[in-house]
Amino acid sequence: MGKKLKGASIIWESLIQEGVDVVFGYPGGQIIHGYDALTNYRDKIHHVLVRHEQGATHMADGYARASGKVGVCIVTSGPGATNAVTGLATAMMDSSPIVCIAGQVGTAAIGGDAFQEVDVTGVTLPVTKHNYLVTHVKDLAQTFREAFYVARTGRPGPVLIDIPKDVQTGEIEFEYPTAPIDLPGYHPPHKSTEKDVAAAVALINQAERPVILAGQGVLLSGAMAEVLELSNKGNIPVTTTLLGLGGVPASHHFSLGMMGMHGEAADNHAIQESDLLIACGMRFDDRVTGNLKTYSPNSKKIHIDIDASEINKNVKVDVGINTDLRVALQQINPGVQAKNHAEWLARIRDWQEDSSQRDILNIETPTLLGVQVVQGIWEGTAGKAVIVSDVGQHQMLQAQYYPHEEPRTHITSGGLGTMGFGLPAAIGASFCVKDKEIWMIAGDGSIQMNIQELATAVQENANIKICIINNGYLGMVRQWQQLFFDARYSETPISSPDYLKIADAYGMPGYRVNKKEDIIPTMRKAQAHQGPVLIEFVVEQHDMVYPMVPAGADLHNMIRRPHRQFSDMEM
Repeated sequence: MGKKLKGASIIWESLIQEGVDVVFGYPGGQIIHGYDALTNYRDKIHHVLVRHEQGATHMADGYARASGKVGVCIVTSGPGATNAVTGLATAMMDSSPIVCIAGQVGTAAIGGDAFQEVDVTGVTLPVTKHNYLVTHVKDLAQTFREAFYVARTGRPGPVLIDIPKDVQTGEIEFEYPTAPIDLPGYHPPHKSTEKDVAAAVALINQAERPVILAGQGVLLSGAMAEVLELSNKGNIPVTTTLLGLGGVPASHHFSLGMMGMHGEAADNHAIQESDLLIACGMRFDDRVTGNLKTYSPNSKKIHIDIDASEINKNVKVDVGINTDLRVALQQINPGVQAKNHAEWLARIRDWQEDSSQRDILNIETPTLLGVQVVQGIWEGTAGKAVIVSDVGQHQMLQAQYYPHEEPRTHITSGGLGTMGFGLPAAIGASFCVKDKEIWMIAGDGSIQMNIQELATAVQENANIKICIINNGYLGMVRQWQQLFFDARYSETPISSPDYLKIADAYGMPGYRVNKKEDIIPTMRKAQAHQGPVLIEFVVEQHDMVYPMVPAGADLHNMIRRPHRQFSDMEM
């Protein structure tokens, strides 16, 4: 038998058994016993005191995405738990493995509207992969083991453990369970059937205009080498989703870049005119497909995904393979025949050449542009940084103009599009990324969502560089208003504080840039400082992100950047 421990200590013992060495959290009345027990474990677990529970969930999420491990956050009951909901939903949409530990009122008080009581398992049921309410201390360790298993296996996702106060104070002989986990109804698939493999190989070998669609599943599965093998062996071009960036090196000769609403025009044309789509670990969401009725109308489709619910959900496919992507491709690749697809590749190059003629980087501008900032960050980091972006125009610009060569170097909120994600996610990533610079790119709207976490960055001396692209608007909403609402900018102009004074108040260096030639010199100052630095880039207010597929439009029906000079463009 093990030693006798209170539930509060079992929390930390269980985390240690799961390999956790950092957690992000905020104490409160119903988790106070857990925090008291933490004093005995500070030599093994580093606790990061956040300034808001949403920040804790995003930090755990950023840590998970950068490391591939399970991120952990801790919150108290009531408003502490409800503040975490946005972060849980963000992780759920983007398949990010986190475990959220929530304090709860005592079991006898549950259902009685006690102070700071919320049915957090009920609230979070739609935005977690699974959740638990632990009602007896004897179940606590097993619950932790299951929670981490569920979070990291199959399609990863967030798991919540709700722990009442009396479970934290209860005592039991502790021994961490080691028996194999067998959860009824949860058995992630591990291998494709021979029939599915043969059908996929036949379609690939018959195709004349194939395209690989690489999603985040490439990263989560660790299938980077297998995707490249398929591409190289079959001479098949690869296009990626927003969250798939980095799964295929941007410099790879068959890499086309990002597809979708703000993707490369050549990618979208290739998808629409292909005769075979090979979807690898992606879910055919609306930002990728555009109008489903006209999406890649003449292609056969292969969809490989570990989540069975995604196959045939949005796009009907000819071959659906429900298993781990890496395993599936290891089965498929040996049967793929070499084909040159010369005519198809030449056609794609023509589309790429047409796109390059509209590249804004070749346009002389009287004011600083967001894309010039992103290009400067790419040059100043030699393309080797981890880029964490918030949500908005700047998010799409960095996806378009910061080529990613390595996996887990691009972190952003894709599915939920959570403003305020970037800063805390970058802080979380800093606890596992030690060999690369971390640059966080936000807009003046999104940075103000969780700006309080600057205090956390300073307190932890997080080595992150915070870039605010300030255009005085909620830029992406303003873009839609300009294009589709006759330029009625209803509630999109937004004021900002003096960010240099904000940086100084929080105790970090701050710089302001409004000229292109000052980007790199200012970056060098930031890079010389070990710790957080804030740079505000004051940019053109009415710039646009091109190309753009209007919501619900055909994927090939893109709004393209005009050919005229920026100073003459519609504003």
